[in-house]
Amino acid sequence: MKLASLKSGRDGRLVVVSHDLAWCADATHIAPTLQAALDDWVDVAPQLELLATDLAHEAIPMMRFHEREAAAPLPRAYQWADGSAYVNHVKLVRQARGAELPESFWTDPLMYQGGSDEFLGARDPIPLADEAWGCDLEAEVVVVTGDVPRGVSRDEALNHIRLVGLVNDVSLRNLIPAELAKGFGFLQSKPASALSPVFVTPDELGERWQDGKLLGALNVDLNGEPFGRADAGEDMTFDFGTLVAHLAKTRNIGAGSIIGSGTVSNRDADGGPGKPIARGGRGYSCLAEVRTVETILDGQAVTPFLKHGDTVRIWMEDEHGHAIFGTIEQTVVAA
Repeated sequence: MKLASLKSGRDGRLVVVSHDLAWCADATHIAPTLQAALDDWVDVAPQLELLATDLAHEAIPMMRFHEREAAAPLPRAYQWADGSAYVNHVKLVRQARGAELPESFWTDPLMYQGGSDEFLGARDPIPLADEAWGCDLEAEVVVVTGDVPRGVSRDEALNHIRLVGLVNDVSLRNLIPAELAKGFGFLQSKPASALSPVFVTPDELGERWQDGKLLGALNVDLNGEPFGRADAGEDMTFDFGTLVAHLAKTRNIGAGSIIGSGTVSNRDADGGPGKPIARGGRGYSCLAEVRTVETILDGQAVTPFLKHGDTVRIWMEDEHGHAIFGTIEQTVVAA
């Protein structure tokens, strides 16, 4: 089942979307918003599934689904917690600044709590007031949970994952060092992120969803050129069951919480840093990583951060070449 929110009010209007993302059907008679559906998922999900079946058989009124008319599936959420499941990414970033990677990073996930009161739609621009802030894209996978009890195990946590999607977790890299130096984490350096137009139930993903990991290439284009084709299922040190259980260690998690994987990152075939696509590699899911590799190999970073007018495109394809979650496609604009 695929779900989206058309732009309407603060929380959108819930629709069920066809498998090929061409059509949608109004679902507000079942639940007015996606958050309302998540709040009562056990009773609501079967009704939405029936609606999706009717849509597939063209047995109900339907309308064309236009991604540009979609808000973020959850325009605002009760929680946004982003992990760093690809330790390869963390290792490279620390290596570039001469810092050792603590051994605990391989067994204890990194996670921070971001702002969840605003998520951008997939076609909304990225507002940037000052290019000197070092604006970066970050292509990631996200899951949305139902209610999760405190102290849940990794295996139990997997059963509380309701939906899967993508995010462009925008970062302002040049603001990060000063914030981290305060010892209190990210704040101004993490503006609003953009979610994929569509979120998908795990069963809809078939073999692509295995053991709490989403398998397949996460495609990133920058200004129309291939930038990243990293496989989201490879080199993922912590699966989503582990991430959800980590968040729930000392607290209950409310329905509608969004948990991110962190920047998708692959090692090269020889075990070293990933290579650009132009050199036969899988590329990168953020600019910070290519800049890190440049620093490690050549002593300095030369790839610039995002500028006004730059465009970012993020999507994942099924076996037929169709976008599974729709496409995040954003242009950086002066705020």
